[in-house]
Amino acid sequence: MVKPKVGINGFGPISRLLLRAAVEKDTVEVVAVNDPFINIDYMFYLFKYDSTHGHFKGTVAYEVEHLVVSKEGKNTHRIKVHNSKDPAEIKWGADGAEYIVESTGDITTVEKASAHFFYRAAKAVGKVIPTLNGKLVGMAFRVPKPGVSVVGLTCRLEKPDSMDHMKKVIKSAADGAMKGTQGYTEDQVVSTDFVSDTHSSIFDAGACISLNPNFVKV
Repeated sequence: MVKPKVGINGFGPISRLLLRAAVEKDTVEVVAVNDPFINIDYMFYLFKYDSTHGHFKGTVAYEVEHLVVSKEGKNTHRIKVHNSKDPAEIKWGADGAEYIVESTGDITTVEKASAHFFYRAAKAVGKVIPTLNGKLVGMAFRVPKPGVSVVGLTCRLEKPDSMDHMKKVIKSAADGAMKGTQGYTEDQVVSTDFVSDTHSSIFDAGACISLNPNFVKV
């Protein structure tokens, strides 16, 4: 089976975990990475040694313009390294990238993400969700934590619903169609209990609040 070829823009903690997951799951091939602020030898160091998630349990090396990452029984990822501030200057297509994961945190509109198409990258995947424009607003707290973040989503519901029913629906999805992507827990947990958890998100049932049937926080 031909694996999708992926480029990653930004090489922060999320991107490095993405690369680890790509190597472990062996379902995509990472062919390029761009970060204007991290040179290749420091990329090597950051990826190999992670204070929160531990040493990479595989082989990582670098040679001139490429990171080379592999693990026993998995395909080797030979990754072209770019250091461009302008996405339009990155030759994703020449590297064979079909999809670009935008994870810098700076490119949050379709217009800005479209710059990745300049050198014929097929699709940009990231934080751009046009259907949610004007419907969500958020804020972040800069807390000195080694890993794991919390999302508190406050919703005004169009139709009234009970918290018990919402929990059942989310648990059903976590056990069914979204198994492996969406997690669900009723345990009394703290953030460090989720270090290295591979779910995209985990629903903490015990932290939910229903002020009334139309206004909830999850």
